[in-house]
Amino acid sequence: MRVNPFYDSWLFLIGEDAFHLGIGPWRYLLVAIYWALAIASVYLAYRNWQADPAQRTRAHLGTWLARALIGTMWFEGCLWKLPIPSSGFKYWLEQEGKYAAWGFYQDFVTSVLLPGFTFMNIVAFLAEIGMAASLMLGFGVRAVALFGMIYAAQLYIGLYRNPSEWPWAYVFIIVINWLFYIYAAGRSLGLDALLRRETNLEKSDGIVARLYRWAS
Repeated sequence: MRVNPFYDSWLFLIGEDAFHLGIGPWRYLLVAIYWALAIASVYLAYRNWQADPAQRTRAHLGTWLARALIGTMWFEGCLWKLPIPSSGFKYWLEQEGKYAAWGFYQDFVTSVLLPGFTFMNIVAFLAEIGMAASLMLGFGVRAVALFGMIYAAQLYIGLYRNPSEWPWAYVFIIVINWLFYIYAAGRSLGLDALLRRETNLEKSDGIVARLYRWAS
């Protein structure tokens, strides 16, 4: 049960909230991963701030903070996908089978996704912790933002008619990911900015460099 934003955030940071406690001893590893990402995010922001005067703006600082917060959102979301298989994740997948916007999508969930539930649980966990890491570090953000839009759109469609859900919440997630994409948010005090500035990725014509330029 939630108490207040400050206390609940503190419990998340130390691994004592309900999501972490449900994982058992493995929660300490997840806490360590989150803190490592958070510290790395601050370090990358500081390094960019020091090295590039053009990064020292409120717009870049605000974009970095937005990335870190949405990355934290995805990180918290991945926690209730554990332990695999997760009864909580199965419940919400079943809700999609009942309340999706269209009948054909309900059939898809019940006939394809639910029978492969354990696999889908693994995919969802990896997707969310991957998005969290990308956004917090500012690495490959444009590609991940596009993926995040598709991921949130699936939730929007799947839970559209659920009476306890507010579909606009998923629209907001889609919109902020779209903004991350069009403004290349990883270039605001992130690893994308550092790699573009301090490596030859901008000038290289190799396929890896070209793919990364597109992804970042």
